[in-house]
Amino acid sequence: MKLSIFDKKGKETKQIDAPKEIFGVRLNKDLLHQVVVSMKSNARPNVAHTKDRSEVSGGGKKPWRQKGLGRARHGSIRSPLWSGGGITFGPRKDKNYNRKINKKAQAGALAMVLSQKAQDGEIILIDSLKLESVKTKNAREILLALAKNKNLSDLAKKKNSSVIIALSEKNADVEKSFRNLKNVSLETIKGLNVIGLLNNKYLLIENPDSALKILGGRVVNGKK
Repeated sequence: MKLSIFDKKGKETKQIDAPKEIFGVRLNKDLLHQVVVSMKSNARPNVAHTKDRSEVSGGGKKPWRQKGLGRARHGSIRSPLWSGGGITFGPRKDKNYNRKINKKAQAGALAMVLSQKAQDGEIILIDSLKLESVKTKNAREILLALAKNKNLSDLAKKKNSSVIIALSEKNADVEKSFRNLKNVSLETIKGLNVIGLLNNKYLLIENPDSALKILGGRVVNGKK
């Protein structure tokens, strides 16, 4: 498989052979599903919390005597049977939703998503994103120039231009220029993950010579 490298004007400068270990991995839906579910579970905020009968205030005194009134016996108004009492089997913030993800499984899932995007023509390589001035207008012009190429026309449409830009290293000027564009998110190549890739249609990789080496280390050796 060949991948094209573009410049900031949207012109193809050259083509390279796509590394098979990154863009030639066969899709395993079961493995991918397991990794995605585990990642979402690990990111789940545990804030819901209900009080059991030991945490509800009041109820230190027996409501009424045990016998002689014709009423059901009760020992405390904190009982779950009472309105305002403790909750039985309610959500607790001490519940652990974390799931272990094996490094090989996570690396394999990342390679699968990258391979699928490459097959669908949703991987874009650009030699550099350095801008002469920090302006959102200049950043938008780069996307519009790339959109003139085959299979990339959706980049010019605001509703369908969901793209994640992977930088070889942090660049404050690039981040400031692109951050005001809707449906555009920025990440370093080391921070790419399966969820982020699945939530965006296109993956724009800056400085592919360096970026692909880092990606190769991640999918082969499981390095972060």
